[in-house]
Amino acid sequence: MATKEATVADLQKHFEESTAVLLTEYRGLTVAELRELRNGIREHASYTVAKNTLTKIAANNAGITAFDDELAGPSALAFVHGDPVAVAKSLRDFAKANPLLVVKAGFFDGKPLTAAEVGKLADLESREVLLAKAAGAMKASLFGAAQLFNALPAKAARGFGALQEKQSA
Repeated sequence: MATKEATVADLQKHFEESTAVLLTEYRGLTVAELRELRNGIREHASYTVAKNTLTKIAANNAGITAFDDELAGPSALAFVHGDPVAVAKSLRDFAKANPLLVVKAGFFDGKPLTAAEVGKLADLESREVLLAKAAGAMKASLFGAAQLFNALPAKAARGFGALQEKQSA
C-alpha cells in the first residue's frame, strides 16, 4: 500500500511539473525497443510505465481527466519537460519504425489532445525553426523601413540638385 501511495505521489508530481503528457500503448514492444524509445526522447521527456489505476488516480489528483477513457491495456506516459513538438516527432518516428507503439492521447497547455492532434503537433516545425522564421520576418520589415528612410533624403537631394541645375540654367 505504501509503495502504491508513493507511486501515485510520484506520478502526480510528474503530471504537475510537465509541460505536456503523451499517453501511449506499448503492447508487444521488447525491453530493448522501449530502451531505444526512452533514449530517443530523454533530452525532452521521461517515459514511464505505470499501472492504469494508479495513473488515473494521480492524473485526477493533478486535475487532469483527459486520460480517464484511454487508460486500458499496457499504457505508458511521456512526461514532457522540454520541447513537446520534439517529443511528439520522436514518438511518431518511433511508431513508424515500430508499429506496435500507438499514441493514444495527450495533454498540453491545459487541454486534452486526441491522437490526431498529437500527430498535428508532431507535424509542426521545431521551436528553433519557428523562432528563426520570426526573426527573419522582423529583419525583413526592419530592412524595408531602413530602405524607406534612406530613400527619402536621397530623393530630396536629387530634387534639390535638379532645382539648382534648373536655376543656374
